[in-house]
Amino acid sequence: MRIVQLLKTGVLVLLSHVAAQAADGQPPASPITPEEYITQWKGVAVSKMKEHGIPASITLAQGLLESRNGNSDLVREGNNHFGIKCTPDWTGGKMYHDDDKKDDCFRKYKKAEDSFEDHSKFLERPRYAGLFELKPTDYKGWAHGLKKAGYATDPKYPDKLISLIERYELDKLDRGVDVKYTKKPGTTTTTTKPKTSKPKDGGDVVTIGGAREVERLDGRVKFIHAKAGDTYRSIADEMELPRGIVAKWNESAADQKLEEGQVVYLQGKRNKLKDPGVHTVQQGETLWGISQRYAVKVSKLAEYNSIGIAEPLKPGRKILLVKPKR
Repeated sequence: MRIVQLLKTGVLVLLSHVAAQAADGQPPASPITPEEYITQWKGVAVSKMKEHGIPASITLAQGLLESRNGNSDLVREGNNHFGIKCTPDWTGGKMYHDDDKKDDCFRKYKKAEDSFEDHSKFLERPRYAGLFELKPTDYKGWAHGLKKAGYATDPKYPDKLISLIERYELDKLDRGVDVKYTKKPGTTTTTTKPKTSKPKDGGDVVTIGGAREVERLDGRVKFIHAKAGDTYRSIADEMELPRGIVAKWNESAADQKLEEGQVVYLQGKRNKLKDPGVHTVQQGETLWGISQRYAVKVSKLAEYNSIGIAEPLKPGRKILLVKPKR
């Protein structure tokens, strides 16, 4: 009888706990599946790809792996999807969990989107700069590059990322193709955007909404040609990007009127050319104009050539497009 009574008591306690959760509007949590995680966060990952140049497939695969599909304590307690730890300069929220050592400090975010943004900024550190020389669709290169740059110590880390990307077809997101999941795990349906074509110079061209063609300089840096009346802000609005980001990528003012046919970059410019290069200044050229021509940041050109950003250039001067060897 005593055993029966104890069982009844346990059931009552469990039911009362469930009822309390329901009363608080918090039903018992069930584990999140990989498909559910991807469906919930793919839009954010694609947005960060457009803003920072990190493949959405890599962001989602890292999120799946680091957060256990969004089921980790770090996610539930502090919206930390990537296991990013506190650093001396971190001024945001903190939480403590055992990891490499007892009570390791982890960053705590007000909302999950902040975690994705912080992850993107984390990968913009100098140690990962080489990754941005890869093609945006080279998820295998990114996976191995992250390990090589010291992001993870697990020797199987690249293989784990690649396995997740290929199992859930996340690489399609890098190419502008949506991925949707049916009820059966591991199966997908895809929605494609307008077909891509190849221009004569071999660069990729993608039509956006039938109105804009996005090309890639050297097969890497995305750009479009401005239409009459365009500004960086109007282009950002049209493409549903943060208002100031296109101007930032082009190192210009958001309201600047653009000339018809002018090149407008849709991702950050490079720090240097992949191959050594020199540009000979023509009459009327500026350092910013040269920067736009080669998709190399104007601040880097100024650094490589020991000149001011707004300094007038004399025709015939040689402008280095890569860091000079000392």
